[in-house]
Amino acid sequence: METQIQQLQQEIEAYHIRNAGELESFKLEFTVRKGKIAALFGQLKSVDSADRPRIGQLLNALKQVAEKKIEEAENSFGQKEEAVAGPSIDLSLPGRRSFCGSEHPAQKVLGDMKRIFTAMGFSIATGPELELDEYNFDRLNFPPNHPARDMQDTFFITRGAEEGDVLLRTHTSPVQVRVMLDEKPPIRVICPGKVYRNEAISARSYCVFHQLEGLYIDKNVSFADLKATIYSFARQMFGSDGKLRFRPSFFPFTEPSAEVDVTCYLCGGK
Repeated sequence: METQIQQLQQEIEAYHIRNAGELESFKLEFTVRKGKIAALFGQLKSVDSADRPRIGQLLNALKQVAEKKIEEAENSFGQKEEAVAGPSIDLSLPGRRSFCGSEHPAQKVLGDMKRIFTAMGFSIATGPELELDEYNFDRLNFPPNHPARDMQDTFFITRGAEEGDVLLRTHTSPVQVRVMLDEKPPIRVICPGKVYRNEAISARSYCVFHQLEGLYIDKNVSFADLKATIYSFARQMFGSDGKLRFRPSFFPFTEPSAEVDVTCYLCGGK
């Protein structure tokens, strides 16, 4: 029995493991349940009881030799794979500058407008861009034959749905409706966001644009408050040196109606 152990140890030590396939073959031959080492452990019961402890120690030592050879082979293969793959970062290369994106002009302008109005006490309200006809037209007192309902101006998504026609909002006014349904006066909000119109795409027009509407509901609010608010906003937005002109105008959906002219902040209106 002792001679068999010595012979098997010599065989294990002489075994060349050069790749993963040979390592698997080594395990199948020596260390698996039906391998050569396990076979010797099976013969231990036939060894004389006086010699059994010493033979058992020799078998355990033999098993450790095999396990050490497997560990050394696995470590060797791992180092070779790392050498082939190379380091994940080449520290010898010069560093690369990271470029940060810049803010889109439309978002920058919208952000400036929000800051000005919030400083004047307005809060910001938002709503869905995919809107119901009820909120986009009906609740804003747009009758069925109103010009703003022209299908050539509105993107309808579904018609005749159970909850009503669904469309891409043509203005941010539906947000005002939702605010008035959810809140009680006094109300002072701005409603910024994207709106959609079925416009011919050109250098001056597009099918989507940004809009900002304001809503101010309280006691003793007059047209003078509207004028003062717009003048304050225009001076902060375009500079205090510019000239402002408040003139009457006509819109089929508001009464009274007015427009504001501001001199160019670059050329001063020249």
